[in-house]
Amino acid sequence: MKKIAAFAGSTSTTSINKQLAGYAATQLKDTSFDVLDLNDYSAPVFSEDIEKSEEYPQGAAKFNETLDQYDGFIVSLAEHNGSYSAAFKNIFDWASRKNREVFRKKPVLVMAASPGGRGGAGVLASALGTFPHMGANVVSNFSFPVFYDNFKDGSVVNEELNEKLKEAVATFENSL
Repeated sequence: MKKIAAFAGSTSTTSINKQLAGYAATQLKDTSFDVLDLNDYSAPVFSEDIEKSEEYPQGAAKFNETLDQYDGFIVSLAEHNGSYSAAFKNIFDWASRKNREVFRKKPVLVMAASPGGRGGAGVLASALGTFPHMGANVVSNFSFPVFYDNFKDGSVVNEELNEKLKEAVATFENSL
């Protein structure tokens, strides 16, 4: 059986993107999954000076080793000022120093959720532009707007959004 990792590009304990990534993973039909937490992979702020003078951070090494274990990824990105969160950008900067193809050329469903009406459009556009250069085979994407109105008690309550999400997940799963 194929196995994927689902995670949010956030370290918030109340991350709406972690909720969305986890929910999306539950929509998989014939694929097992783990929900990862970026808090388990801490690393100092990326710096070439640190890279030259210190050992490779254990959190980044652990993240790289973890990514090797999966057949694909569901990633839901938090949008901070129109781009990636600092935590997400940092772990990916570190990870890419050991393996430029962070996503290992495996299938990726990239998503973004936000409390506002744009659904993380800025960070989603950034990911769609940069993830392929990081070894992602982006096979599907999904934007989730107005999170707190459309997601209640652990599931999507807006049927139209739920159907679109299920389509994105099915496209992703069929690519594994």
